[in-house]
Amino acid sequence: MGKGNRLRADVWRIVQAALAAVDPTACVHRALRREGDRLRAGDHVYDLRRTRRVVVVGMGKAAARMAVAVEETLGDRISAGLVVTADGYRVPTRRVEVVEAGHPVPDARGLAAARRIAALVDGAGEDDLVIVLISGGGSALLTLPAEGLSLDDLAQVNALLLRSGAPIPEMNAVRKHLSQVKGGQLARRAAPARVLALILSDVLGDPLDVIASGPTVPDPTTYADAERVLRGYGLWDEVPLSVQEHIAAGARGGLPETPKPGDPLFARVANVLVGTGRVAAEAARAEGEALGYQGLILTTTLAGEAREVGKVVAAVAREVVRFGRPVGRPGLLVAAGETTVTVRGPGKGGRNQELVLAAARGIAGIPGVVICALGTDGRDGPTDAAGGMVDGGTVARMQGRGIDAREALAQNDSYRALAAAGDLVVTGPTGTNVADLCLVLVGKEDG
Repeated sequence: MGKGNRLRADVWRIVQAALAAVDPTACVHRALRREGDRLRAGDHVYDLRRTRRVVVVGMGKAAARMAVAVEETLGDRISAGLVVTADGYRVPTRRVEVVEAGHPVPDARGLAAARRIAALVDGAGEDDLVIVLISGGGSALLTLPAEGLSLDDLAQVNALLLRSGAPIPEMNAVRKHLSQVKGGQLARRAAPARVLALILSDVLGDPLDVIASGPTVPDPTTYADAERVLRGYGLWDEVPLSVQEHIAAGARGGLPETPKPGDPLFARVANVLVGTGRVAAEAARAEGEALGYQGLILTTTLAGEAREVGKVVAAVAREVVRFGRPVGRPGLLVAAGETTVTVRGPGKGGRNQELVLAAARGIAGIPGVVICALGTDGRDGPTDAAGGMVDGGTVARMQGRGIDAREALAQNDSYRALAAAGDLVVTGPTGTNVADLCLVLVGKEDG
C-alpha cells in the first residue's frame, strides 16, 4: 500500500472512531440510568412510582437510535411513543414508533408526524413524564405551521434560508416564529407534565435554544429578529406574503411570542445535553494518537464560508509540512463545527465537499497530506455523499478528467469535481448528527 493510501486508511479509521463515540444509543445510555424505581438523567431524578405515564417523542436524524436506548432503559414503562427521523435513519424499535419524513425541506409526512406528536404531548397530565429526544435535523422534521400558514409556506422559506448562507441560529430564529412547536412551544403544550429533553447537539457552542429550533427550551429570539434575518439576507420580498404578514403581525405585538427565559412553565422542564461535536473531535484525536500521530484539536467551533475555511485548513497543513507546527510529523489536526455555503452557481455539492475542494487547491502537488471533511450524519447538502477526502494529487486527477477546480468552486459544483477525482466520501446515513468533522493528516517526512 502506498503512503497516500496508508494515510487515507488511517483517516477512515479515525472517522469511524469519532462516529462510534457519538453513537446516539451510547450517548443516551451514558446520560440516562434506571435505578429500580428511579430514573436519573444528569442531576435530575424521577420517581417512576409517582409517574402515571411515560410518553416518548422525538425529532431529528438521531431520534430513532436515541429511542432504542430509552426503550432499553425503561422497557414496558413506556406508555406511548413516536419519533420522526429523516429518510434512511429508521432503526427497529419495540415500543416507540418511528416514522420518516423529508429533510432538509419539510414535507407532508413531517407535518403528519408533528400533528401526532403535538397530540401526544397535549394529552399529558401533571403526573406524566414526557421524554423528548432532540437531535440535528429536528427543525425541518418537526413541522407544524403556525395558524394561517401552510406546509408549502414553510418549505419555501426553508429552501430560501438554506441557499442564503445564513448560519443555523439565524435560520432557526425564523423557523421558531412560523411554528406551533418550536422555540419552547412543545414544552408549553406538554404542561403541566414534567418534561425531560435529551439533546444531541449539531450546533456550534451547543446553544440548546438553537438545536432543532429548541422545542423544549426558552426562546430568546423574537418576531422582530425573524424579520431582521429575512431582510438582512434579501429574502423578505421572496418569502410568501402569508409569511410576511405573520411575522409583521408578531413584530407589532399582534401575536403571542414564543415562551421566554423566566417563564414558570420551564420549572418542570429539564434539558440534558447527551452528545456534542467535542466528543467526536476528542475521539478522533485519541484514535489518531493510538495510530502514532501527534494529535491537536484546532477548534470545536469551526465556522465560516466553506471555501474560505478550506483555504485556511490547507494553509495550516502547509505549515505542518514546512515547519512542523502546530504539530510535528506525523501529525493529526482535528476541527469540528459547521461551515456555510452561499450558493451562487448551478452546480451540486455540500459545505464539506466545497471545503475540501478549496483545500485541494491549497495542497496541490504536496505529498504526504490528506484532508477530509464530512457531515457526521452521513449527508452533505442535497447529495448522497457525506463529504470528501483530498490529497496533493486531487487537482491533477480532476484536470485529467477535464475539470478545473477553480471553475468548479465558482459554480458550487464540488460533487462532480470530487467524483471525477475519486475523492467523495460516501458513508450512507450514520444514525447520528453532531455537525461536521474536518481532519488533516500529515505523514512522516521520510514516507
